Amino acid sequence: MTDIRSRERETLRSLTTAISLLLAGTGTLAHAQDVTDADQTAADNAGVLQEIVVTAQKREERLQDVPIAVSAISADQLNARGIGDVYDLGSLAPNLQISTATANNTGMQVSIRGATQINPALFWDPTVGIYLDGVYMSKNLGSVFEIVDLERVEVLRGPQGTLYGRNTLAGAINLVTRQPSGEFGGDASVNIGNFGLRIGKASLDLPRIGIASISLAARVEKRDGTPKTLPGSSVRDLNNRDAKSARLAVNLDFTDTFQAAYRFDFTDIDQKPLHSYLLRAEPSVLPFLQPYVTRERLDHVSVNADTFERSKVQGHSLTLTWDLGDRHELKSITAYRTLDWDDSLDLDGSPLLVAHTQRLSEYDTFSQELQLVGSTGSFYYVGGLYYFEDDGFTFNPQQFFFGTMNFDSRYGFGTKAWAAYGQVDYHVNDALTLTAGLRYTREKKNIERLLGVNFAPGDPFIPLVPEGTTAEETFSATTPQLVVSYKFSPAVNGYIKYAEGFKSGGFNGEYGDVGFTPDVIENNILEVKTPFEPEKIKSYEAGLKTTLAGGTLMLNTAVFYNDLDDLQLSIFRGTGAASSVIRNAGKATTKGFELEAAWQPIDQLRLQASYGYLDGEYDEFIDAGVNVADNRAFVHAPEHSFNLMVDGQIARTPWGVLRLLADYTWTDEFYLYPYQLASSGPNYDPTKAIARDTLVDSVGVLNLRLALQNIRMGDAIGEVALWGRNVTDEKHVANAIDFGPSFGNLTPGYYLEPRVYGMEVTVRW
Repeated sequence: MTDIRSRERETLRSLTTAISLLLAGTGTLAHAQDVTDADQTAADNAGVLQEIVVTAQKREERLQDVPIAVSAISADQLNARGIGDVYDLGSLAPNLQISTATANNTGMQVSIRGATQINPALFWDPTVGIYLDGVYMSKNLGSVFEIVDLERVEVLRGPQGTLYGRNTLAGAINLVTRQPSGEFGGDASVNIGNFGLRIGKASLDLPRIGIASISLAARVEKRDGTPKTLPGSSVRDLNNRDAKSARLAVNLDFTDTFQAAYRFDFTDIDQKPLHSYLLRAEPSVLPFLQPYVTRERLDHVSVNADTFERSKVQGHSLTLTWDLGDRHELKSITAYRTLDWDDSLDLDGSPLLVAHTQRLSEYDTFSQELQLVGSTGSFYYVGGLYYFEDDGFTFNPQQFFFGTMNFDSRYGFGTKAWAAYGQVDYHVNDALTLTAGLRYTREKKNIERLLGVNFAPGDPFIPLVPEGTTAEETFSATTPQLVVSYKFSPAVNGYIKYAEGFKSGGFNGEYGDVGFTPDVIENNILEVKTPFEPEKIKSYEAGLKTTLAGGTLMLNTAVFYNDLDDLQLSIFRGTGAASSVIRNAGKATTKGFELEAAWQPIDQLRLQASYGYLDGEYDEFIDAGVNVADNRAFVHAPEHSFNLMVDGQIARTPWGVLRLLADYTWTDEFYLYPYQLASSGPNYDPTKAIARDTLVDSVGVLNLRLALQNIRMGDAIGEVALWGRNVTDEKHVANAIDFGPSFGNLTPGYYLEPRVYGMEVTVRW
């Protein structure tokens, strides 16, 4: 405790001194010395809102011209808001909700408009497709990796089944990195903060060498854990940071009509996961855990199990582009990615060996896409062929109740998928455009499963799912899209859209009940071999995009209505090995409204807001043959959410421009699991978990950044920034696991990151 508080005081004194030095030099606006015209051009936003070009429809278009609900965030905003990975994007688009994957910092749960996959196990597919420079990131585990040199982020809301395909039922997130400039330049930054935070980052553009333009980037982060552990614990702290990442970008201009772009990214994370705070445990079943049950975020905790989180991601992609002349372009995107991901968790959050699990995984993917993009007359088109395959294996040992119940759980999985797609825009006249698209996807999935149990370490395992249990199934879907867009004026663009999407079917690779009768083992095998069906969506959307007040005000709105069928719901099971299964529960409807606004009343001030309203309900939820739609919680669907941002210049000084950014995000309460709503009465089942026991409360999070920019340093430009995240130190349980009545209602919870703050010094040349 003393070490933590002394380090906090030392860091706070450093930051206070830096703030004093900054403010001492700023004076007031009335007496500030003007910076040069060149400095002011770099510091201001050119008097109107910056125009953003996106590739949401596989070709470059102005954001305000794209007839879909899409949010785009530029590099300047990404840097100012301290966004470096996918997990930080949760506040940037309406009805986008991102949570850590329970105990892990390198996995996540992503929901757009109430559609999500809450369990990140590698054999399951997400509902939101994530793309890095056009390459599909196919799983949620390992998807939180450091991305250096981000140029922009695009969040596409609603099904993207035509141009993006499988597993974009809820939407897609495009991560676009910066192109090499071919000119010498770069930047470097150092970040220090509380909890011993140290971040070093550098990016370098090399002068053009023949036909090659090359850029390099690297990032290193280290931080102590936010809770320390008590003497006798198995590790020193938890929720620390220890990550290294690098990126290489090479553009080759072979001719004026043929170019190649190679991208390599690498992230190596070896750190401790979040602590499992024990929120609840049934006293009559788990009396020995009662001293460790707490609803407080503690500074010191105790764990006894081997605890770690390791994620090593490596990606290669090669994009070949041919200019075929007369406004036609052919593109080939080839990619290969690997993931080694391991974790070891003390799920009971105590020094007792009650619940300890591990996942040791290997996963790799290969994809190949051919795109033909162009226009002829009044027609604009995009067409392509796509192939994807993956292969993975997870060893998932589990140990419960002081080593009296131990599981050997293993599963392997693979996919081979191909698709053909096309979309055509017909410009009837300058105002009216009709769009039609279609995609056909076919994929084959396989699973292999082994599960055994013993009742003392070292004893032989009794098979529950025998080795050699395998299954294979083929799924296919055709997903159309129709859009009518109309430009009422150069500044007002409206559209109506119908789209379909699907999330692939698959197998319940974790399933396994404890029991030694032939019937139980036969049912375990049947559950592994029986696939769940794809989830399908029919979406109706209308939107209006406006640019007003001479380009200083942007106001975009969208309303949507979604019909979901064969809804895939992840249900946690505390019987036998800890696992989740997916069930096709039935049908659901989601509807809502979205608003995005940005206003730049003067050059030195930008105001931004977004709001999302979401209403989700089950039309049919079949449980044991009974429709219980009125008694089940709709998950990861906060009714209201909004984000407010103020980004403005406070003063111009002899040293540079002082800029303040305040970023506030509020999210309504939401349920984590599709459990029963009733806690009493005729509809209440005491053998099943209650949804309200893991209800995530509403929360507002404030981030701040104060930066002195455009500091002249010879031929370089410097910046000094003071920043804070969760500055009000909200002690908020962001996620939890409910083991249910069969496991004594053991409920570990995971807190939002506590207040972190620091100083960043950046030099650009």
